[in-house]
Amino acid sequence: QRFGVPMGFGGPHAAFFATHNRYKRSMPGRLIGVSVDGRGRRALRMALQTREQHIRREKATSNICTAQVLLAVIAGCYATYHGPEGLKDIAGRVHRMAMLLAQSLKKLGVNCSEHFFDTLNIDAGKERDQIYDHALQKRMNLRKTGTEQLGISVDETTTLEDLHQLIQIFADVKMKGNSSAANGLDELDQTLASKGISAIPEDLRRSSDLLTHPVFKRYHSETSMMRYLKHLEDKDVALNRSMIPLGSCTMKLNAAVEMIPVTWQEFGGIHPFVPVEQTLGYEELQDQLIRITGFEAVSMQPNSGAQGEYTGLLLIHRYQIHRGEGQRNICLIPSSAHGTNPASAMMASMKVVIIECDEDGNIDLEDLEAKAKKHSSELSALMITYPSTHGVFEETLTRICDIIHQHGGQVYMDGANLNALVGIAQPGKIGPDVLHMNLHKTFCIPHGGGGPGMGPIGFKKHLAPFAPSHSVRPIPEISEENSAVSAAPYGSPGILPISWVYIKLMGAQGLLKATQVAILNANYIASRVREHFPVVYTGNKGRVAHECIIDVRPFRETAGITEEDVAKRLIDYGFHSPTMSWPVAGTLMIEPTESEPLEELDRFCDALIAIRVEIRRLEEGEWDADDNPLHNAPHTAEDLADPEWNHCYTREEAVYPLPGLRINKYWPPVNRIDNVFGDRNVVCSCPPIESYQEVEA
Repeated sequence: QRFGVPMGFGGPHAAFFATHNRYKRSMPGRLIGVSVDGRGRRALRMALQTREQHIRREKATSNICTAQVLLAVIAGCYATYHGPEGLKDIAGRVHRMAMLLAQSLKKLGVNCSEHFFDTLNIDAGKERDQIYDHALQKRMNLRKTGTEQLGISVDETTTLEDLHQLIQIFADVKMKGNSSAANGLDELDQTLASKGISAIPEDLRRSSDLLTHPVFKRYHSETSMMRYLKHLEDKDVALNRSMIPLGSCTMKLNAAVEMIPVTWQEFGGIHPFVPVEQTLGYEELQDQLIRITGFEAVSMQPNSGAQGEYTGLLLIHRYQIHRGEGQRNICLIPSSAHGTNPASAMMASMKVVIIECDEDGNIDLEDLEAKAKKHSSELSALMITYPSTHGVFEETLTRICDIIHQHGGQVYMDGANLNALVGIAQPGKIGPDVLHMNLHKTFCIPHGGGGPGMGPIGFKKHLAPFAPSHSVRPIPEISEENSAVSAAPYGSPGILPISWVYIKLMGAQGLLKATQVAILNANYIASRVREHFPVVYTGNKGRVAHECIIDVRPFRETAGITEEDVAKRLIDYGFHSPTMSWPVAGTLMIEPTESEPLEELDRFCDALIAIRVEIRRLEEGEWDADDNPLHNAPHTAEDLADPEWNHCYTREEAVYPLPGLRINKYWPPVNRIDNVFGDRNVVCSCPPIESYQEVEA
């Protein structure tokens, strides 16, 4: 809130924390590291925890929550636009408003905090509740902080008129309206400003500089800020430029009509303790998700998919403790499960046992039965992703659930791939006991570089009493003794209007068609490229679900080409890479979603097929094994203008490999990045910028 993020009924929200350098590799979340590109220039990249969920699995520390990147961007832009002097001016005015309120209340004989910045603790006496009720009627947010105490915070949006009304409420109750304490606020404000009076103790006042990076001193007009943001946007490959085929991420359209309500004060300005009758729209979204998934109850609290996993496992564990089975702590997880599952199980204090998959990518039923039987008395849960992360529908799902239930366990279904089920099947009716729903995937809340995210959970009736509750608004039939897993009753309610609008506008038939087209698009891509890149897993009829995995491993032997080479070369063709080396090393996982038209699907397939032709030129010895467009990708505008072009391929082959790229060319800001350098040099420990050329040398 202090950096421009709205209240939003309790969320979304972002928080920053710091640690010593020695602890950086244990931090949750994702860090931006500093690396160098092929020309020795500074390049920023995600470092450390970016892929550790998939690599380290149960040893991962990164999935404590979704990184609220969009909110961090808001805070960063707020600081950039105002700069250090602007922030000091804002803080000074906020503090004066708090002092105006404090001094005016003292005239009424009301005691309050002696030292404060923007928040007062007020001794309201026996009239506390009466004052609170009067303020609530005028939509002023006081807090009951003690038997006879009230708390209030002011901010940069607080006006003198707001203070006048608040002081008058105290006067009406305390003095029966006979007071002039609210008069003369303008004069008092000028006096405080001119004399520099402060209620902050001298030894707590900041003396050091803040926001010392040059970026905080440059963009203090709307014109310059707008151009700076456009400059940053041009560095990226986003959905407004081309499809982002990241498998298992469902990067679909976030329509403008869905996004607009987020900016409305009626949503962004809701206080977390607003009266219950104003939350009916959130209840309606809950009901919609219940109908879509087929579960009997939904909790909206989990603030991300990973937190949904963690919450669902806690719910199962609480249920088992209630049944006198607290010893159950084994979590079976197939090797095909979503990457966050093992880490979530470890966070929930469970022991992970991996279930093998057969050669077709399906869960090995014999291995599942054997391990369920072996751990029968300690079996807590099975975590299954359906459709599986291998991009196929497990045809034995109901049998899998029966096996777990026979041994006293519960089935947790990861909803990462729910975009392949909506309108076709209700998970709550086919076996699983708990499911999390990635609203930032299936239901159109944007990923936004890692957040905001939402991962509400649906669950069966027998688990309802053990779901997370919240003191502000408990869910019916849910025990009050269970603690919340998020700071707000509805997790990140500020972004929930996006999913509500999406569901309302699509309707039942629209949601069904979206699922059908998502599956159709994935099968179209698989059919077009399978002659050039083998498709790793398919169902028994040769079809995939909503995503497919193509194999790049054969080309390491024939041409020395890796999945990273193909991923980087796709940038030259104007595309973001698919998910690389997961869930199968040496592969690319593609999910087109229902948002992409046939023209874009063909453009992507044409790019992959053209890259296969380039690989063949390597296989036939036409290009040098070390100096070729794939190894050197991506190519920048600086490469095009380089007077010393010493490669065995032409500039045109480098930057315009297909004719259509001349119309709308994406120019990457840097060349191939040194990954090892980036992992060793996160921001807090990197060499000075001016020394990068020396480091490369």
